[in-house]
Amino acid sequence: MKKYAALSFLFINLTLSACPTCERNQPKLLRGIVHGSGPESNWDYISIILTIIIALVTLFYTVKWLAKPGEKNANHIKYSILK
Repeated sequence: MKKYAALSFLFINLTLSACPTCERNQPKLLRGIVHGSGPESNWDYISIILTIIIALVTLFYTVKWLAKPGEKNANHIKYSILK
């Protein structure tokens, strides 16, 4: 079992690292992380940052409302499911 776990971690590590050609073409910030051509302009960074912010806000509110939804109405749909 340990042998399979070690092989899977080795495989994951190899698939996640960038090839030497892609490492050369990437900017310093992304070097060794991603494949392909690097960002073409600063707008690429802005769109990635905005996407990360939207995803984090969505994750926060999803966890918040799943943990404590705040519905007190006895006719709410969740009570018909819980019964």
